[in-house]
Amino acid sequence: MSTGLIPHPDGCQRCWWPGTDPLYVAYHDAEWGVPEHDDRALYEKLILDGFQAGLSWITILRRRDGFRHAFAGFAPEAIARFGPGDVEALMQDTGIIRNRAKIEATIRSARAYLAIQERGPGFSAFLWDFVDGRPLQTRAATRAEIPTESEVSRKMSKALKAEGFGFCGPTIVYAFMQAVGMLNDHLVGCCRHAPCAALPGPGGLGVST
Repeated sequence: MSTGLIPHPDGCQRCWWPGTDPLYVAYHDAEWGVPEHDDRALYEKLILDGFQAGLSWITILRRRDGFRHAFAGFAPEAIARFGPGDVEALMQDTGIIRNRAKIEATIRSARAYLAIQERGPGFSAFLWDFVDGRPLQTRAATRAEIPTESEVSRKMSKALKAEGFGFCGPTIVYAFMQAVGMLNDHLVGCCRHAPCAALPGPGGLGVST
């Protein structure tokens, strides 16, 4: 555990952070670090990472279906039309994290997303351009080697804020980049490191950092 690896009954060693919670382990194995290119899915993940601020990801993961229901399936076109009445309704929704600032930022971010889409070539291209279209391979051996932010996450954060997105500081953006496969931060001894390293991004295979 000092290295950040946990052995599991299936014979695999995994990153420390999902522990042994079945839902968390499934997320670690099937989603985290897998390159995501869908515009809407990237918007959803960025918003959920914003809601995670100050909380653990498992708290958000257990409410993800509730968030999807409350926020119209994370369709930015729908969220962008939310008004004060919708905000008040969301503040009463026990299926989500009821934080007014984060709810209002989600609406502003939907409008910012639509503005990027209208300019083209889209939200995915806007984000992946920060890593030249290819997942970065960090090859950390221990949890101590994984930072909470990076130069790339700081640049992406600044650009997102300039577009009108909220709750997208460098630490939130770094976690987002990890989750959507813009960088492979599975520890090298984790059973998911090599499979994720072999996955292509929009522009080809991953590159070293």
